[in-house]
Amino acid sequence: MAAAEEASRPFAGLSDVSISEDIPVEGDISVPLGSTRRDDEFSTLDEPVKETILRDLRAVGNKFVHVLYPKRSTALLRDWDLWGPLLLCVTLALLLQGGAADSDDQGGPQFAEVFVIVWFGSIIITLNSKLLGGTISFFQSLCVLGYCIMPLTAAMAVCRIVLVGGSGTVSFAVRLAVVTVSFGWSTFASTAFLADSQPPNRKALVVYPVFLFYFVIGWMILTFSPSQ
Repeated sequence: MAAAEEASRPFAGLSDVSISEDIPVEGDISVPLGSTRRDDEFSTLDEPVKETILRDLRAVGNKFVHVLYPKRSTALLRDWDLWGPLLLCVTLALLLQGGAADSDDQGGPQFAEVFVIVWFGSIIITLNSKLLGGTISFFQSLCVLGYCIMPLTAAMAVCRIVLVGGSGTVSFAVRLAVVTVSFGWSTFASTAFLADSQPPNRKALVVYPVFLFYFVIGWMILTFSPSQ
């Protein structure tokens, strides 16, 4: 009977066990007061829609500023998004519509074709960067390449304004200068953001596809001529 009672209380004798103060006890079960999370902590789920939209617009605007003044920074890599690249791609595709090649069915850049060139080209460059040992993520690279199209998009807007006055030699010279500066700007800005994420001995292999990508877009802008 006594054995049965002892079996039913396997830890009954532990109440008499005491631990000496000289023996160090590892571990800490105390909970810091600052680590407790309040139930009323601010969350974006509680944020008004207007504030969310304004905050995202400010973030996109800050990234545009970083492209305008390119320097070695992690701003585009840290808080990446695809809203800016999407806006620039749509704007560029709209500006490239209405060309003479479109009306003559000569294979001018249609809206979908511009989307394919921009996004497919960005994906190829991103995959090339990752295969060469790049340390940035897939979407970070897309973000940088997309935002750096901004100088070329601005060049397309300037070229459309210049073409209003005619398409002579002077007009072509002005457009060539604008596109060349914008092409160099886009290439320099993208490489400034992506330089630190590539192995030192393979940077040339990463820069060349970026150079070719923006060159194709620049060529599309330079050869654009409005329909009569």
